[in-house]
Amino acid sequence: MTESQRQHRLAVIVCFALVYLFWGSTYLGIDIAVEKIPPALMCGTRFLIAGVFMLVFCGLSGRRILYSRQQLAQMAAVGVLLLMGGNLTLSYAEEHIPSGLAALLVAATPLWFLVLDSLLLGDHHIAGRGKIGLALGVVGLIVLIWPDLMTTSSFGRIQLLASVSLIFCSFSWALGSVLAKKWKSPEVDAFSATAWQMVAAGVANFAFAVVNRDSSRVVWTTRGVAAIAYLVICGSWIGYTAYIWLLGHVPTSKVSTYAYVNPVVAVFLGWLVLREPITGYILAGSAIVVASVALVTSAEVKTKNAAEDLAQVEAGGD
Repeated sequence: MTESQRQHRLAVIVCFALVYLFWGSTYLGIDIAVEKIPPALMCGTRFLIAGVFMLVFCGLSGRRILYSRQQLAQMAAVGVLLLMGGNLTLSYAEEHIPSGLAALLVAATPLWFLVLDSLLLGDHHIAGRGKIGLALGVVGLIVLIWPDLMTTSSFGRIQLLASVSLIFCSFSWALGSVLAKKWKSPEVDAFSATAWQMVAAGVANFAFAVVNRDSSRVVWTTRGVAAIAYLVICGSWIGYTAYIWLLGHVPTSKVSTYAYVNPVVAVFLGWLVLREPITGYILAGSAIVVASVALVTSAEVKTKNAAEDLAQVEAGGD
């Protein structure tokens, strides 16, 4: 192994660790932030601050920040899908369901990765193990939301709607991730592109907050502001940047393994800090979802066009 290969492997390991740790904790941060701050206003504040400061940093450090209209439009589309369709939906859901349960429902994201990778990138077939994983994942999601499916109260129906919305959240996140990989160009700096994505998402979330009149309902508490600061630094600057870098250097099926670890971190922190209950349905559903993700991410990837891509996947993407 050459020195550059060793450095690349180390970078991959570090970025995975950052995504695993910090993204697992952001579920708790979001839960705390939306206690008094409406979700759209919270997301707009978080991503606009993170994006603007990161864009300034990229400019001062000599990175390219000016792009064509088409490239900026693609960055904006990815940012809105990931950070509005994904994070904003998650933030609304966490107003009604525990952060640990939300993390477990979002853990099904790799199932969407598998389908969208095949449909949009068109470079591999879904193996039999992957199809079994998809079916098992659906079963796991049903188990997780089963108590809400069985309830007849209005509160239970709200929880059910919040839980189901996370299926859309997962789809939006996976779609944005696959498009980011599809539109990747050697001319585009990954970090400045991440900054533009966050700026676009921040503006979109703020626009939604204005329409929803969030400013009339917000209460800026020290606890809420501290949570947003944590989300900006650890969730956006560190975690999201590491995630975007991984998308450009590792197969998406491997990147999506963060779904193994994030729910464990989120459930533990939710129980430790917010005293969220861990029910039998959560334990059973989480075991099934994690098993389905394991099947999906370990399934054989059969490329259609490039033999070298197969070799890369089989080698773990290094």
